[in-house]
Amino acid sequence: MSAPPRPSRLGHPLPAFYCPLERDLRHPEAERIEARAVAWLDDHGLYPDPVERAWGLATRSADFSCRIVPEGDPEAVLLFAQWNYWANAVDDWQDSGSDDAGTAAVVEHGVRLLRTLENPGAGVLPDGPVTRALADLVDRTRARLTPYEMRRFVEGTRDWLLGAAWQAARAEAGGMPGLNDFAAMGALANGTRFSLTWSDVARGVRLPADVLHSADVQALTDAAGFVVSADNDLFSYDKDDHMEPREVNLVNVLAHQEHCSPAAALPLAVALRDRVMVLFLTLRDQVVERADGTGDEGAHLARYVAGLTHYVAGSIAWQSRAPRYASPRNRHELPLPGAGFTIRYADAPSGTGLRAPALPALDHWWRQVGVRA
Repeated sequence: MSAPPRPSRLGHPLPAFYCPLERDLRHPEAERIEARAVAWLDDHGLYPDPVERAWGLATRSADFSCRIVPEGDPEAVLLFAQWNYWANAVDDWQDSGSDDAGTAAVVEHGVRLLRTLENPGAGVLPDGPVTRALADLVDRTRARLTPYEMRRFVEGTRDWLLGAAWQAARAEAGGMPGLNDFAAMGALANGTRFSLTWSDVARGVRLPADVLHSADVQALTDAAGFVVSADNDLFSYDKDDHMEPREVNLVNVLAHQEHCSPAAALPLAVALRDRVMVLFLTLRDQVVERADGTGDEGAHLARYVAGLTHYVAGSIAWQSRAPRYASPRNRHELPLPGAGFTIRYADAPSGTGLRAPALPALDHWWRQVGVRA
């Protein structure tokens, strides 16, 4: 009889999530999209054996895609889902802590991946199933996206890869970053703009560059990414808690700063996450009010903001149902079918007020609504 899995350092259950957004939306063609995505994975031989395939499917990447993009062109959502399965395979390698996933290797692969996106014929990645699957994704993506959308996608991919390289460098150095550094750079690895490009493509959102990159819209986007990243740090904590030095995530950064256990740092992480959520809601209302009465451009801006709300709420719903997190590989030989978390939602944030935290890296978000620390 096998021993029960070791307990979580965070304790159970997870804290209640403050998320006063519409929840549990899912694309109406989700099941068909998932079946087609899995068939594509098998056709390309992305997983070398049944065990790796089981863990790859445990990411439930199609569910993620269909929850953060719960409407729109199913062909675009399918391509997004395939990208997510592929990216999670790369992410698992980056996070493995193995000797071949050091900073130099992560940076080298990242640069080659970016050049392949921008110049598919460059031939800078070694041949194999992963590269051939990538080539198929790149060809179909370039055929579907406009030049501006493709540029957004490349920049979103660059965010993800830079964040992964930074985390690898911190792990290799053996020291936990300070909270301000983590707040500035940690969420990059979440790939927010990687995902949001597909949300806009599938849902037909077309924003001029000057609107998309305006200060308040960018602050709103970054705040959404911070909340999603913080939530992922909670759901994925057990998956990486065997690593030494400890995984660079919000809980461990706060535990290091406060000289306390991860369980004692958890309320601090939730309080900061909730403070950013309150900021997100305030900025969201501000941007939507600005969009009202400005014609087609305003309608597209309102739909962009709606996509951000799907991103935040849908990420919680997806992660709560993903065996990747609920039955992690460092505790189970195979993912447990149907494994998930029991989610509770809070009626109010764990902190109060809109005051900015004492973190220079985030202060400019609050300046967009005229409130400063």
